Amino acid sequence: MGQRIIGLTGGIATGKSTVSDYLARQHHLPVLDADIYARQAVEPGSRGLDAISARYGKSLLHPDGSLNRARLGEIVFHQPAEKTWLEQQIHPVVRECFKDAMAELTEDPVVVQVIPLLFEANLTEQVSETWVVSCPLEHQRQRLIDRNHLTLDQANARIQSQMPLAEKVVRADVVIDNSADLPTLFRQVDEALQHVPEGRRG
Repeated sequence: MGQRIIGLTGGIATGKSTVSDYLARQHHLPVLDADIYARQAVEPGSRGLDAISARYGKSLLHPDGSLNRARLGEIVFHQPAEKTWLEQQIHPVVRECFKDAMAELTEDPVVVQVIPLLFEANLTEQVSETWVVSCPLEHQRQRLIDRNHLTLDQANARIQSQMPLAEKVVRADVVIDNSADLPTLFRQVDEALQHVPEGRRG
């Protein structure tokens, strides 16, 4: 059997980080995170940040020259065309980072790739199976409000900017239900690790 590459995704604030942290801590698996690579793509001095500054102006930068993510979010989460443009700047960098990281992990039998936009960015071909972390909409919305200190409208805009969670669930090889407590969540993760999905749906 070839290398097992788990593509871990879900909706915003459904619990992807909780699952990936558990896989790294409890199962000692290497975890590659698209969000980390995406932040690297817009660091000061990067082509990505230069492009953002040229498009939206210096008002999107903090005094130290770093990106004001909250201000950028208010633009892209309400304007689909701007979100698409931003992703076109970032996705190629993220893909290259994954490629470089995987080249260093050829001897690892199982690798986890955490990719929030796994389906939207058509990245399913770089993984061998897809896991979706799911939870009820009301849970997702409240977690997002609490975690990011957002208003209800801001939280809804971020959720609605993504592919519907129900669609991701249909396309998943494995669904991890994060609607109960942590022991229940982790038990599902343990079970999913023990069984390789027979066929790809994504």
